[in-house]
Amino acid sequence: MTISLQEIEQRMSRFEAVCRNSGVKLTHQRIEIFREVAQTGDHPDAERIFQGVRQRIPTVSLDTVYRTLWLLNDLGLITTLGPPRERTRFDANLNHHHHFVCVQCGLTSDFYSDALDGLKPPEAVKAFGHVKTTSVEVRGICIECSAKGES
Repeated sequence: MTISLQEIEQRMSRFEAVCRNSGVKLTHQRIEIFREVAQTGDHPDAERIFQGVRQRIPTVSLDTVYRTLWLLNDLGLITTLGPPRERTRFDANLNHHHHFVCVQCGLTSDFYSDALDGLKPPEAVKAFGHVKTTSVEVRGICIECSAKGES
């Protein structure tokens, strides 16, 4: 999924405002780590973010990337996806949306659906606690994997 330059600029502006309002320093490394997440629509994991940032800042460490990603998550600038036992993926799209996940290659793409947005959690969920947000994760085989004949 391609992210428009306007959307990236909006995300970067929000990032800067939230950091300033929270008293978080806008370091070069934090800016580049957030930019790496904000400019992609395919929900990269920390390792892929590290590889992308390292092309621009060769001295950045994987530890710095992880610490920054969790800081950004705590500030509400990104969210995490996927089960906690698998590699965590990060998403800078805070608009209400859903995900398609390819079970073969791991491709994760955003999609929007008024029908899914209207789904209400079942009453049984109240036994676990109060629902803050919902999203649907659809799992299947992406077009590229299908074309390769992977099933």
